[in-house]
Amino acid sequence: MSEEKVATLFSEAELSARVEALAQAIAAALPQRFTLVALLKGSFVFAADLARALHRAGCTPRIEFMRVSSYGNDTRSSGIVSLMGDAPAGVKGEPVLLVDDIQDTGRTLAFTKGFLLERGATRVWTCTLLDKPSRREVEGGEVDFVGFTIPDVFVVGYGIDYAERYRYLPFVGKVV
Repeated sequence: MSEEKVATLFSEAELSARVEALAQAIAAALPQRFTLVALLKGSFVFAADLARALHRAGCTPRIEFMRVSSYGNDTRSSGIVSLMGDAPAGVKGEPVLLVDDIQDTGRTLAFTKGFLLERGATRVWTCTLLDKPSRREVEGGEVDFVGFTIPDVFVVGYGIDYAERYRYLPFVGKVV
């Protein structure tokens, strides 16, 4: 299998600065204590950096994880979101910040936000590193906190993969 070429869209420095700015905006809007629910696998790097930035901004988030999937090993969403494993414990009666790597069709955030509200979260705010509005297929899927808005390109790096590759890249790049 040949390796794809990856062109940098957002450098390490750009990512770091944007995560700090997001943390400040989140700290101004949310209570000091809330539960951060990160969607695996793609958001793990972003969520880790965001959690530390939130601490610097004065927040004390409890951290949970959910694993959902709609891509498999493809470059396009299957259109079906499935929960893999158990739901996060302890969201009942809690404000929640739902963190994902990218908002594409809108299905994943709509599904997980609804799921967390059904499990008793008092409110769910959403935060994604990337937003691709041209691909939206679900109404009402606006993200509360967005790192960067991007065109319809396939991206990798900073936790985001293509067939389980490229998560390790310290930048977000476009597959060319």
